[in-house]
Amino acid sequence: MTGSIAGIVVPATPLAAAANELVRATADEKAFHHGRRVFLFGTLHGRQRGCVADPELLYVGAMFHDLGLSSAYRNSPRPYEIDGACLARDFLLARGRTDHEAQLVWLAVALHTNPSVAAHLEPEVALLAAGVEADDLGVGLAELGPEELDAVTAAHPRSGFKEQLLQLLFAGLADRRPSTAGNRHDDVLRHFLPGHARPDFVDLVRASPWPN
Repeated sequence: MTGSIAGIVVPATPLAAAANELVRATADEKAFHHGRRVFLFGTLHGRQRGCVADPELLYVGAMFHDLGLSSAYRNSPRPYEIDGACLARDFLLARGRTDHEAQLVWLAVALHTNPSVAAHLEPEVALLAAGVEADDLGVGLAELGPEELDAVTAAHPRSGFKEQLLQLLFAGLADRRPSTAGNRHDDVLRHFLPGHARPDFVDLVRASPWPN
């Protein structure tokens, strides 16, 4: 799939094609459409902010940001963001991108669920988080034109995406519950896993081995 969507030229390079192939093989078509929407929404927010990212790096980050939730990584003890970040970094290094570029995408994927931090970093990091916030939570949609939104969702439909996202998160997090402590994904487990109790930070501080 090539061409322009909402006035954005979607990367159609060999690197982008390889990312598409890996996502479709590792996850499914819904993940492919989600990743593309994240890239497009992130780029649109970049236009609004006067913030320009390397389109290939932003594209790879968008396509890889949820791959840590796929079945291949569900037994990992690490946060899924870290698994996806490492996968993206290795993918880029294997295809000749520089250590700096690969580390930048690692950071973007690792921080995509922490937009308050990501917003202060490089465009690739900030805009990936903005794209994720737009597609997952509708953050910033009022800043975008209705024609742009219609073009993105016509090319990459959201049909049933709210519940699909929640089920994807639950499936990818259920076996790595400790990795969600202190972040918003703990809410997913609380809703879908009866009896789930998150660690309480105040209790952890008080129970530490320090005498006072």
